[in-house]
Amino acid sequence: MENISKKVATALLDIGAVKVRINPPFTWVSGIKSPVYCDNRMMISHVAGRETVVQAFKEILADKIAKGEMKEPDYIGGTATAAIPWAAFLAYELKKPMIYIRPEPKAHGAGKQIEGDLKEGSSVLIVEDLISTGGSSVKVAEVVRKEGKCEVTDIFAIVSWEMPKAVAAFKEGNVNLTNLTGFTDLIGFAAERGDIPADKVEIINKFKENPAVWGDGL
Repeated sequence: MENISKKVATALLDIGAVKVRINPPFTWVSGIKSPVYCDNRMMISHVAGRETVVQAFKEILADKIAKGEMKEPDYIGGTATAAIPWAAFLAYELKKPMIYIRPEPKAHGAGKQIEGDLKEGSSVLIVEDLISTGGSSVKVAEVVRKEGKCEVTDIFAIVSWEMPKAVAAFKEGNVNLTNLTGFTDLIGFAAERGDIPADKVEIINKFKENPAVWGDGL
């Protein structure tokens, strides 16, 4: 897993996906103000990095199945919109059917929240691009369970910011999270490479200590 984490972190750093901005900071969807941002969406335009991510997902999935930690999924599900490409890439590689899940049901047409042809009673592996607080990801799992009448035990993500709030959310939602790389490794490797100056690494680490209040007063 450490080797996978370094490979994926390196792929993100090589394309400049990890961005640092202290003042003004970035504002995440969750409302958290952060000195660091990881633009995973850039990776879909970089073939080598894209392959690194997809192969990492495949390797981890095969390992977890072999160890009996999860069963082989019937479907690969992507969260709209950022994870749709990753779900498609992985589903293609595994020769599995795919679905994607909207944050909310459509306000027009058929009013669907789950898109695709999902069969009741199936098992679904959900793919995410990035986990911050985890709330939206757990909500997606609940939608697939309740609306799709399917089983969701695991969510795979490219990056997790490793926040305690996310750990609690996944535990409460009874979902196992597996991320290819995370805050600690991503920032650590960036510092080793000189991609982030030491003084900014210190600021970023202070953010991780208490992300909810770090941006207060900026």
